[in-house]
Amino acid sequence: MKPTPLTEAPTDAAARKKIKPVVCYPTDTLPRPDLAAYRALRDDLELVETVIVPPRDAATWEVPAGHFCRIVCSEGAQVGDLNLFNLNDLNEKFYSGKTRALNGTHVGLGDQLFSNFPYLRPIATITHDTLDWYGFDEFGGSVHDVIGTRCDPYTNNLLTHGGQYHHCCHSNLTRAFARKTGKPIHEAETYIHDVLNVFMCTGFTRDTGQYFMKASPVRPGDYLEFFAEIDLLGCMSACPGGDCSSEHSSDTAACYPMVVEIYKAQRLPRGWAPPSVNDYDCSHGLEVA
Repeated sequence: MKPTPLTEAPTDAAARKKIKPVVCYPTDTLPRPDLAAYRALRDDLELVETVIVPPRDAATWEVPAGHFCRIVCSEGAQVGDLNLFNLNDLNEKFYSGKTRALNGTHVGLGDQLFSNFPYLRPIATITHDTLDWYGFDEFGGSVHDVIGTRCDPYTNNLLTHGGQYHHCCHSNLTRAFARKTGKPIHEAETYIHDVLNVFMCTGFTRDTGQYFMKASPVRPGDYLEFFAEIDLLGCMSACPGGDCSSEHSSDTAACYPMVVEIYKAQRLPRGWAPPSVNDYDCSHGLEVA
């Protein structure tokens, strides 16, 4: 619980609270994908690869630019923590914070996933979501959030006063990334970043502003699908919290494997071209000699 405020409210407190909010990033000028052009390709896709993500572990896969990737709930309700990288430059990776600022706390059909600075460009476009019916519930919860970071052994250690749990999503992602790239484990860890929580149902409590999770509404056969705007390396952990209805960082929750399917389209979307790296000059106001 948060402590009782120590500061007396000003006489105009009510008026200050009634001031209307202003959206931080008006997106009227943000280029939007032609979703119809992407979806026109979906009826004639060729499955080219299937990857199984084991429960309480992680796996990697590659998605060539112009291909579709589906993350599928297979045997039971299960949440996945997703990292995305530029396959050809691992320093460019998914930026959940800016994706959140431009799209909202949860992503879905038509939203784009953006990469970090100095690249800042859309690297994937969500083309289908079988959970788009969920919307926001009475608690303010929704699915596919970009507000949570990922369960990790450091926070677990802090909250359990010394616990050493190695199957948190952060550790799972680190191991899988190290296996894929050949990087030493401590170097690999530095590449792991805040995630897209696939299928996870989350929000913020209205009284205390705390991040909450609840049982995912995902059913076997549900999937989230995206189109790769650039060559991507995917890395996903099947969270040890299962459907995240009670806890994560746990060996007691029911956990299930997840399936990743890569599809090749018979053609590229009408008018499509790979997005260019952000063209800010990176001078930050200083003249370059």
